[in-house]
Amino acid sequence: MAELLKVENLSAGYGEAVVLHGIGFALGEGETLALLGRNGTGKTTLINTLAGATRQHAGSIALGGVALHKLASHERAAAGIGWVPQERNIFKSLTVQENLTAVERPGKWNPQRVYEMFPRLAERKGNLGTQLSGGEQQMLAIGRALVVNPKLLLLDEPLEGLAPIIVSELLKAISRITREEGLAAIIVEQHPQAILAISHQAIVLDRGTVVHADSARALREAPELLDRLLGVAR
Repeated sequence: MAELLKVENLSAGYGEAVVLHGIGFALGEGETLALLGRNGTGKTTLINTLAGATRQHAGSIALGGVALHKLASHERAAAGIGWVPQERNIFKSLTVQENLTAVERPGKWNPQRVYEMFPRLAERKGNLGTQLSGGEQQMLAIGRALVVNPKLLLLDEPLEGLAPIIVSELLKAISRITREEGLAAIIVEQHPQAILAISHQAIVLDRGTVVHADSARALREAPELLDRLLGVAR
């Protein structure tokens, strides 16, 4: 499998504060990486750094051979980064349809395919972002990242605060996007077993460094280790 993402000796943070220290990992085309760790260990900072929303102090990030660390955030999107931050950042004053068409780029993902993936959005395509539930806003945020037609999808806690039925629906969609459609992804999540079940690799952060890296399956099948690393085995 060809290498898609290569991160080497990455240090980054906010202003002069360094949160990440010497991060390094690689991700192949079509692979999904579960990014795990207790709260405050640097997971969101790593996602934000890949997207270009932090200050990078050292190291390099390459996506398909392109040096991302030299690019601004909007240039990283053009290079193939699809980002769904915790805040979702949908355009709340625009309709669902307008949210999707405003950022659409040529490729296999278009608004119609998003509506097929998320029928709830098809029913609400004329609704403003402010008129959507939290789950629907998350679906829209994911859909908006998809219509950019990225090479790598970054999802920061996509299941946070959502009802179990919506969590189940989103997990199925994310599994389809990654497993069936073959889109590479990095997923930050507080439900480790759910995400490990649909991931290929896993890394665990603690105090801004990688403290464990393995296949997702191996970590999922080692609940005692998972408990020791995260404080939660389920």
